[in-house]
Amino acid sequence: MHAELDGFFRGKKVLLTGHTGFKGAWLAVWLRELGARVTGYALPPATDPNLFLLSGLQPHINSVNGDVRDIYGLAKIIDRTCPEIIFHLAAQSLVGRSYGETVETFGSNVMGTVNLLESCRDQHTVGAIIIITSDKCYENRESGKAYVEGDRLGGRDPYSCSKACAELVTASYRDSFFNRSGKGLASARSGNVIGGGDWSEDRLVPDCLRSLEHEEIISIRNPSSVRPWQHVLEPLSGYLKLAERLFTEPEPFSEAWNFGPEESACVTVRTLAESIIGEWGAGDWRRLDSEQSFGEAGILKLDSSKARVRLGWRSRWGVDIAVGKTVQWHKAYLDGADMYKMCCRQIEEYMQS
Repeated sequence: MHAELDGFFRGKKVLLTGHTGFKGAWLAVWLRELGARVTGYALPPATDPNLFLLSGLQPHINSVNGDVRDIYGLAKIIDRTCPEIIFHLAAQSLVGRSYGETVETFGSNVMGTVNLLESCRDQHTVGAIIIITSDKCYENRESGKAYVEGDRLGGRDPYSCSKACAELVTASYRDSFFNRSGKGLASARSGNVIGGGDWSEDRLVPDCLRSLEHEEIISIRNPSSVRPWQHVLEPLSGYLKLAERLFTEPEPFSEAWNFGPEESACVTVRTLAESIIGEWGAGDWRRLDSEQSFGEAGILKLDSSKARVRLGWRSRWGVDIAVGKTVQWHKAYLDGADMYKMCCRQIEEYMQS
């Protein structure tokens, strides 16, 4: 399966933090299908239902319940499993929650990154580490300009700031400890990901699907906000490509990387919601009149030309296809389908596109 990547990952020991989350579970499925020997380290799933349990992953990978804020527990797993490649996705990933759980957000997103990198400094088996942050790590001036990897970092809200801090931590460890160590260390930034299996609160697509499922009107907070929407498989394919290059050529690829969608996928919240309604076949939306409880950027775009040129990565699915695949996945879930097979089917469709 997936000849483009299969030869590299087969038999590789991979540690995946945050494997019980939305992106982490998708990546765990993909890595397993590529033949990797996956160990997952994460807290229990944050929602019910959730993709991790629906996909039936637990018996097929080494799933460890743990918190990245616990440096001793994390270091113990790394010492015990001797990973060759590490994908660090564990994080508090919601902007709204970061206002009410600020200490937890900084603890998970900043110190969790410190703990992971500190635990890898003397682990000789590790060849590549990818720290997953966010497009929100940039100081967003809302100019409409697409951000490149060298642009200034920032973050007004606690979540965005924590991701900028994680980038600075990664750069510091790379310059202080990992340069010339034979270990590749990179960070990866993506846009707003969508796809089947996300039941998070205060995210547009899960909120839309919940409302449509219960035949309720969708409430939208900021219909004119522009986001770089992309299917979850888009950045994950970039992480996999980056891991291979980072492992085989650590020094030139130990940098920050953007994995965002094409310009055409940067559409308003309203446009995306109406596309979801169209794919569903029924429904309506309204603007939420209540006062907004936290600040959000009005426009945010990524320039991923570096990944296209140097990694050969490209965005395969436009926003319409991404929405269609997301609705298709959710309807299959409601029909009681085998969701592991559904994930594999969509991965295969993605790789063949």
